[in-house]
Amino acid sequence: MSKRILLIGGNFSPEPTGIGKYNGEMMKWLAENGYDCTVITSYPYYPEWKVQPPYDKKKNWYTREKQGKLTVYRCPQYVPAKPTGKTRIMLDFSFAVSAFFRLLTLLPRKKYDVVITVVPPFHLGLLAVIYKKLRGAKVFYHIQDMQIEAARDLKMIASPKLINILFKMERYIFRQADMVGSISDGMMKKIQEKAKKDIFFFPNWVDVNKFHPIEERLLLKTEYGFAATDKIVLYSGAIGEKQGLESILQAAQALKEDRHLKFLICGSGPYKERLVMQAAEMGLENVIFFPLQPFERFNHFLNMADVHLVIQKANASDLVMPSKLTTILAVGGLALITANSGTSLHDLVSTHNMGILVDAENQAALNEGILRSVNEDVREIAGNGRAYAENYLSVSRIMGRFEEHVVVG
Repeated sequence: MSKRILLIGGNFSPEPTGIGKYNGEMMKWLAENGYDCTVITSYPYYPEWKVQPPYDKKKNWYTREKQGKLTVYRCPQYVPAKPTGKTRIMLDFSFAVSAFFRLLTLLPRKKYDVVITVVPPFHLGLLAVIYKKLRGAKVFYHIQDMQIEAARDLKMIASPKLINILFKMERYIFRQADMVGSISDGMMKKIQEKAKKDIFFFPNWVDVNKFHPIEERLLLKTEYGFAATDKIVLYSGAIGEKQGLESILQAAQALKEDRHLKFLICGSGPYKERLVMQAAEMGLENVIFFPLQPFERFNHFLNMADVHLVIQKANASDLVMPSKLTTILAVGGLALITANSGTSLHDLVSTHNMGILVDAENQAALNEGILRSVNEDVREIAGNGRAYAENYLSVSRIMGRFEEHVVVG
């Protein structure tokens, strides 16, 4: 008889990016490999910060979806149109409460063997612990972002007292969890110091068959309204506070004399309107904004770019591992990454020579990195990225190891 797996997570498919994307792909893989899978989640809202159609009609109610061996329970939650530290706390708390009541309905039913929670939000681990105490399941606590540290360092939560309370809650979850996982060496080291236990390496993956290099990249540019001779500097992803995307506008202003250099910002998020207004005020005709691109065209879209920007603020560069990087590597794109020496992201990229690194929050370094990216022969670096994706980031390889050590082990 196959094992039964329960995921409790605030983000799930069909969200196209971030944690929701990976949660969806993880549970789909497990269900397709014979496991009886259940998900307690919310309605898709990220990165738009608005519940998306057709789910918006049911967002205030509990619903159930059945997809083969995968059952999805969706719970209502508060979604702020413009997230701040306070409203993010309200979002996380509202989902935890509604998920708790859904979890209560599952307690009398057939037992789950493994309960997975994914951070953020970190306190969902408490729900997994409740289930463990009452039904005896194994708990796997997986950390995608170090949420409390990020909230503290980015000044999203200013109260030291509240931060200490959150750390105490986290330590309790660590003690109760059977296994703790994370996505990068640097994060694993920091978490191990707090958790006082070994951390399982569970990196983000990419489908290297769906995302791959395309030969005629120059022709792709014309499909999106650019000239074949244009050099496209692309940022594609969530547009939020921790990225520091104002630096793209500053780079566009500094390099505007090059008429063939185009800066393309693609995505959605709470700060997009602010960036659009700022670009207009600066008179930046070389900055173009696109909405999120459809999944079936995303491989073509990424292949069109000459440079892919992976931008983060300095105090976030060792607390998160940007999920967009895996897809950039898979398409053989050239990644220009802001990460300071000594961070896990910097160490990983420099070890495998699979991107151009510049110091975070250093505008001159970013400008210079862009010029280097479009003017030098960087084919070897891009090729190294594709090779790394094939060797280390394929979904079948990563999920196979997860199955062996977490589900079966």
